[in-house]
Amino acid sequence: MDKDPEALEAFKKTGSRGTPTILVGDETVIGFDRGRLEQLLGIN
Repeated sequence: MDKDPEALEAFKKTGSRGTPTILVGDETVIGFDRGRLEQLLGIN
C-alpha cells in the first residue's frame, strides 16, 4: 500500500485494523476465510 494510494484509501474505508484484510469487489474479508474467499471468487 506504500506505493498504491488507492489501495490504502480502500483499506481505510473498511475500518479494519486486522490482517489479512482482503477486498473482493465490494466485499471485505477480515482474517483468512478460505471458504468465503472461494465463494467470492467463484472457486470450488
